[in-house]
Amino acid sequence: VQLQASGGGLVQAGDSLRISCAASGLTFSRTSMAWFRQAPGKEREFVAAIRWVGSTYYAESVKGRFAISRDNAKNTVYLQMNSLNPEDTAVYYCAAGSGVILSTVRVDKSYDYWGLGTLVTVSS
Repeated sequence: VQLQASGGGLVQAGDSLRISCAASGLTFSRTSMAWFRQAPGKEREFVAAIRWVGSTYYAESVKGRFAISRDNAKNTVYLQMNSLNPEDTAVYYCAAGSGVILSTVRVDKSYDYWGLGTLVTVSS
């Protein structure tokens, strides 16, 4: 299984950015996908998830600003990030899990596979 994240970069506060994660080696349409992030000096935290049935979940800090989506034909999950602020600066990791249940969708241990991450830097 490989998860390849891309699309990170340096943006200014208030800008938008879309990051992507291309998956291979798994049955993507039956796999739940998520984004986590880790800022310098902080623990990894949940950002957003989309279960294989299509339901979406967000951290309170990004709700209303970020949107997760998936394209099963392309085996790709996206994270559209709007109204970015410096507190969103982090390495963003995509994760995949086949046995993710509703009660643990925000828990990193629920996911079996992880990508290397893509860095998003938001300047003030």
